[in-house]
Amino acid sequence: MSETTSPNAGVPGDEDIFAVAGEPAVDQAYLASGSDWAQVIESQRERADEIIVVNMGPQHPSTHGVMRLVLEMDGETVMSCRPGIGFLHTGIEKNAEYRTWTQGSTFFTRCNYVAGIHNEAAYSMAVDKLLGITDDIPRRGQDLRVLMLEVNRLASHLTAVGACGLELGATSVQEVGLRERERVLEFTEAVTGLRMNNAYIRPGGVENDLPDDGIDLLDEFIKQLKINLPELGQFTLTNPIFKGRLQGVAHMDLAACMMMGATGPVLRATGYPWDLRKTQPYLTYDQYDFDVPVETTCDAYGRFRIRLNEMEQSVRVLEQVRDSLAKSTGEPYRVQDPDLEWPSDLTVGPDGQGNSNEHIKHIMGESMEALIHHFKKVTQGFKVPAGEVYAAIEGPGGELGCHVVSDGGTRPYRAHLRDPGFTHVQSLPLMSEGAMLSDLVMAVASIDPVMGGVDR
Repeated sequence: MSETTSPNAGVPGDEDIFAVAGEPAVDQAYLASGSDWAQVIESQRERADEIIVVNMGPQHPSTHGVMRLVLEMDGETVMSCRPGIGFLHTGIEKNAEYRTWTQGSTFFTRCNYVAGIHNEAAYSMAVDKLLGITDDIPRRGQDLRVLMLEVNRLASHLTAVGACGLELGATSVQEVGLRERERVLEFTEAVTGLRMNNAYIRPGGVENDLPDDGIDLLDEFIKQLKINLPELGQFTLTNPIFKGRLQGVAHMDLAACMMMGATGPVLRATGYPWDLRKTQPYLTYDQYDFDVPVETTCDAYGRFRIRLNEMEQSVRVLEQVRDSLAKSTGEPYRVQDPDLEWPSDLTVGPDGQGNSNEHIKHIMGESMEALIHHFKKVTQGFKVPAGEVYAAIEGPGGELGCHVVSDGGTRPYRAHLRDPGFTHVQSLPLMSEGAMLSDLVMAVASIDPVMGGVDR
C-alpha cells in the first residue's frame, strides 16, 4: 500500500482514525466493526496473484471468544496473520474510575471471566500496596486467597485443555474438562456464593470465610480431583493423532518468548521455569511445597502437558492450604480496620443474602450514627493514599499484573490490567505464518486467550 494512501480508503469517512495529523499511513488498519472488508478485498484484487484473503472470525468458534484473524493464504498455508481485537471491549478499566475501591473488584473479575478470581487478586493486591496493609492481612485471609486462586487456576486450565481437544474434534476431552470444571464451580459457589464473577478477593482480605462445612467440602473436592484429573492425560498424551496435531506446532523458542513478552505455559514450554509464585513469591506461596512444570518442546504439545501438570501441582497446594485453614478456624480473614470494612462484613443473613437482622436492627432502630456510617461506607467507600503501584501474580495464562494510580480519593484515578492473553495474541503471526491453517487453530488453543481479558 502506498505510504500516502489513507489506511481506511474506501471506508465510510475515508479517514485514518489511528494516525497523528500529518503522519504518513504505512500499513492497513483493521477495524473492529469489520467495515474495512471491502477495502481488503479490493487491495487483494489489485495484486493479481493466487494469494487469497480469509476473514476468520470474529464469530469463528475456534477463536476462544470474538477475535478476528485476517489471513493471507497460499492454498492452506498461512502467509500472513493479522489479529483484530476489540470486539469484547467493555470499558471495564474506564468504568472502574467511577466506582469505589471495593467495587473495583467486581469490575475486574469480569475481564478474563474464566480466571476472574486472579483478576480480583491482582487488583486487590495493588490496592493493598497503596494502603500499606500488605503485611497486615491475617494469615487466614492470605490462605483463603491462595485457596481460591488455585481453585480458579483449575477452572481455567480445564477450560483450556478441554477446548484444545474440542478444536481437534476430540469431544471426549472437552466433556471430561467440563465435568471436572463443574465440580470446581460448585466448590467455588459454596465458598463465594457465585460460580463466576465472584468479587471474592477484596482490598484487605476476602469477602467471607469458609462455610461451616468448608473443610469437608474441600476434602471431597480434592479426593475427586485426584481420581479424575489423570483421565485427561490418558485420553490425549500418547494418542498418535493428538501428538501429530500438536507436536512441532506453534513453535516459539525462548528468544522469541523474551522478545514478545510471553509468560506462563508459553514461556515454560521452552524449559525456562519462570513462575511468579516461586520467583517473586506473594501471599503464602513460599510456605507451600509445589513444583513448576516445564517442557523443552517449545510447541503446543508442551503447553498442553504443562497445563495438565500444573493442575496436579494445584491439587498439591490445595492439600497443604487445607491443613493450614483447618488450624486457623475462627481467626480473622481480613484486615481489622473499621475504615476498610464493607457492611457485608458485619455478618450476613441466614440465606447468605444481605445483612443480618441484628445489623439491620442496629442501623435502622438503635443508632443514627451507625446508619450514617453504613450509608457513607456504601456510597463513598474509603480513601486510598495518593501514589501508583504495580502488583503481579502468576495467572493461569502467565503474568497477570495490575497498575493502579490513586489521587488520594475514594476511587481509582487509573487502574490498568496487564493481561497475558493480550501479549500472547500478538505472538500468533510468529507462531503460525508459514504453517497450515489447521495449525493456526492449534496455535490459538495453545496460548488460551480469553478475549474479555484481551479487550477489557
